[in-house]
Amino acid sequence: MESERFVKGVAGGVLALWFLGMLAASVMGGFDSAGRPPIFLGVAAVLPVGVFLVCLRRVRGFREFVLRRDEGWLTIAHAWRIGGIVFLILWAKGMLPGVFAWSAGLGDMAIGVTAPVVAWGVGRRWRLPRWVVVGWHVAGILDLVVAVVLGTLSSESSIGILADGVTTRVLGLFPMSLIPTFFVPLLQILHLAVLAGYRRKGYFLD
Repeated sequence: MESERFVKGVAGGVLALWFLGMLAASVMGGFDSAGRPPIFLGVAAVLPVGVFLVCLRRVRGFREFVLRRDEGWLTIAHAWRIGGIVFLILWAKGMLPGVFAWSAGLGDMAIGVTAPVVAWGVGRRWRLPRWVVVGWHVAGILDLVVAVVLGTLSSESSIGILADGVTTRVLGLFPMSLIPTFFVPLLQILHLAVLAGYRRKGYFLD
């Protein structure tokens, strides 16, 4: 019990420091990639997921803490992704390219709308087939990965081959920069935590 409280406290502290760090860097314009590849933005989106996977594999106490989390709560957290509609709003205002906005917006909205159903489906009252739950989490991961790739290829830089007048530069500006630097990797981690729990239990399919 003491170990559980300690790991929970450390995890909460790291989460808070991570958010505050990204908030400070965003406010100071650290992720504005005007005219250059969005390297810092990419690192901020990928590094936390890598650290999580390493700790999950190497740190036993952390692994046990993660695997004890309620998968229903880890799933319902994705309901906020209904807010992906903001990408479509920014596209309509000419602030984001359609190739990114439509993919990221509709993908996030689909995951957000179905999150409560899937979360309910892993509860005690009603069980969805495990392959449905696993497939949903995999789809959620792919949606975020595709969004990062399209966002990079639509950036205001030499690698922005999909940019056509309008770029994804706004994603490097506060407050939008908090999405790729904090919320995207956090949601990836939540997906991976559920899949790790399923793997631990020995089932991905019924």
